Formats: sequence, structure tokens, C-alpha cells
Amino acid sequence: MKKWAYPLAILTLIVFFVVRATYQSEFMNTFDAKMAEIFFGNRFIEIFHYIGEPKFVVAVAVVLMVYLAWKVKNYRAMLFVVLTFAAGNVLNQLLKKWIQRPRPELENQLTSFSFPSGHAMTGILYLFTIAYIFAENNSKGRKIVLWLGAIILMVLIGLSRIAGARHFATDVLAGWSMGYTWFIICVIWYEHRKKSFQSNHK
Repeated sequence: MKKWAYPLAILTLIVFFVVRATYQSEFMNTFDAKMAEIFFGNRFIEIFHYIGEPKFVVAVAVVLMVYLAWKVKNYRAMLFVVLTFAAGNVLNQLLKKWIQRPRPELENQLTSFSFPSGHAMTGILYLFTIAYIFAENNSKGRKIVLWLGAIILMVLIGLSRIAGARHFATDVLAGWSMGYTWFIICVIWYEHRKKSFQSNHK
């Protein structure tokens, strides 16, 4: 990872706690209302919620684990996937239960809590994990394509939750923020283990 990616995780953690502390403020309520006005009912964007659904993410995780186990035999990366995909989802559920923010008022609304958005948080985690793993030993051009694709899909997954009125914009912002922070924590662990392995096998 680029050096700037690590301090950015501190910034996104701060953003998460600022949003957590202020989401009931007039400014944030106005922000949520404005974003809902812009994106609500956008059928194209709403489609992207499907690639953030838990079943889809689990399917991706299984395929990725099989690839890492049999094709490249990278067992550290397998644990990295567990930390980002599974532990990240557990963290999201714990945060939801801690904060207990109701979802936007909507007929047939989901019954789980709203803050932070699970789709936004797990979306950034699984997409950035895929980009990171496949960019690790790839050309600069392919790395750019992988990361650009991950960022675009991450944004679309998050916005799809606003378009479908399943989340407030502040839920999505918080999901992206905590998702990125957790991703970098996992990257630090992965790179530390990788360096330890390489130094022990010189």
C-alpha cells in the first residue's frame, strides 16, 4: 500500500466518530435529506445493492478462498480475507447494536438498525481486499484498473442504499469510513506477517 493510505485510515476513523456524534444535528439532517432528494428512486444506482448483499459477498469470499488455497497457496491471504470479510461484518453488527439508529421511515422497511450501513462497510472491505490481493504482484496499469474498479463499485453500492431509502447518507459515509479503517488495520497485520515470513526464510 502507498504510504498515504495509512494516515488516511486515522482520518476515516475520526470521520466515523464525528458522524456518529453529529448525525442527529440539523446540519447532518439537512445533508441526509439533500442526498435522499438527489438519489432516491434512481433505479440504475439501486441495482448495485445486489453486489453488496450478504449472500453475494459470502459467495465471493468462498471463490476467493478456493483460489488462494488451491491456485496460489497463499494461506496468509486466506486469513486476511477472513479478517476483512468476516470480522469486518461482525464489527459492523456490533456497531449497529451499540448505536441503534432506526432506518429511514419507509413502507416494508428492514427491521435491523441503520448506522453504519452494512452494504457500504462490507462493500469497501470486500472490494478493496480483492483489489489489494490481485494488485499485489501485478503491473502498474492493472493495479490502477483494479483499484479504480473497486472504488467505483464501492461508491455505487453505498449510493444504492440511499437510492432505495434503506439508509441515510450519514450511515453510508460512516460505513465507508469504518470499513476503510478496518481494511487498513488488516493490511498492516498482513504486511507485518509477510515481512516476518520473508525475514525468517532468508
